[in-house]
Amino acid sequence: MENSLSWVATAATILAASITASNLGTRITGYGFIVFTFGSIAWFSFGLMSGQPALMWTNAALTVLNLFGIWRWLGRQATIEDGSAAAARASRATPGEALFPVSLLAHAKVRSESTRLGACVDAMAGCASGRIAYVMVSEGGIAGAGETFRRLPWDGVRVEGEEVITGLDQAQFCKLDPAPKDEWPAR
Repeated sequence: MENSLSWVATAATILAASITASNLGTRITGYGFIVFTFGSIAWFSFGLMSGQPALMWTNAALTVLNLFGIWRWLGRQATIEDGSAAAARASRATPGEALFPVSLLAHAKVRSESTRLGACVDAMAGCASGRIAYVMVSEGGIAGAGETFRRLPWDGVRVEGEEVITGLDQAQFCKLDPAPKDEWPAR
């Protein structure tokens, strides 16, 4: 029984770490914390059965932290995202310009009219005006390795649903100067 429990705990911990490290969105991260909770409870039980108090106390603390992670990602953050999505939907039915949650600019897919170009990683805005100057777009690579960052000027960009649409085609987009990940343009 002990041996099986340790393998369940190991598998749950590895799966949970993979889910949360992938950063696939609020709810997926929250589900990762649910799996982490099962893993920490299994490790606690294994520590109890095998007489390892340090393993028990470590995983008792981790269980509390994992429960906090569940609340943080499936409770608080999911509610915030639901609120911003509801405001964006409601704004489409009111006079004036439709709204979108600015947090979208940290993960939205970027495409031309017909081609996926990359994904937003963040945006830069003026301190006094609040106007967005540009979005930084990641293209290529695997899990962040080998990707190229390009500064996409905000003029000529629009938001549709959860995507940022640019008038640039792929060739024009690729002509935008690459930017180092840690040294973005000031303008």
